[in-house]
Amino acid sequence: MRRLQALLYIFALSFTLVVSAAEIKPLPRELEIELALSALPPHLRKDATVYTLNPAKGFELAREGNNGFHALVARTGDDAFFGPWTLKEYRDDLLIPISFDSAGAKAQMQVLFDIAEMQAKSTSPEEVRKILKDRFQKGYYKAPQRAGVSYMLSPILRTYQNPQKGDEVETVNFPHVMYYAPNITNKDIGSDAQNMMYPMVIGAGPHAYIIQGLGSNEKAAINQEYATMLEKLCKIKGVWCLSKDKGQ
Repeated sequence: MRRLQALLYIFALSFTLVVSAAEIKPLPRELEIELALSALPPHLRKDATVYTLNPAKGFELAREGNNGFHALVARTGDDAFFGPWTLKEYRDDLLIPISFDSAGAKAQMQVLFDIAEMQAKSTSPEEVRKILKDRFQKGYYKAPQRAGVSYMLSPILRTYQNPQKGDEVETVNFPHVMYYAPNITNKDIGSDAQNMMYPMVIGAGPHAYIIQGLGSNEKAAINQEYATMLEKLCKIKGVWCLSKDKGQ
């Protein structure tokens, strides 16, 4: 009898973990592909490799490209695991359209793939944090082998407002470009970390970036191009609606 009860308990626990891992609902496939590609400039979208998220497994190849660029929509970013606070539970409302060139695909992108896979396996955020820290310390995750670029030109980004301070999230209209800057700091480039008009460093360490926002004219053009996509996202989840004062 006790053996049966134990087996039933294990089954119930396993079912709970699977349900927990599936809390992130996939976006409609074509919408997710469009959102992923919105991270790239127009001339790179047609021939880019695209991935979609299967919440039960992780990222899956949706379309093979041939120009060396890769695009996806992360639903849990790596920045959630390196701040002074500890992520306690995964969110289901984050949207992080991001792309990488071939150098970043071999370095930074792998971290996002591993996070998605571990989350799908119901690995706790605390354990993911430990695993990532250990892998970085042991050199499992390498710095990019050359200078390169990660485009994040999408008109919408919902992620942690300031992962170096806390777990508050925000939906923003902030198209920007990131350049690989392994182990570079804001002091090294003379950055004013309080003023996004100027380049600044985020994510200290081997996967650090120098980030630069686009100008208002470029943002306006992107918002107009993706107005229909933004409307679709807004209808799916209210927190994905951009307020007028954020650029929509």
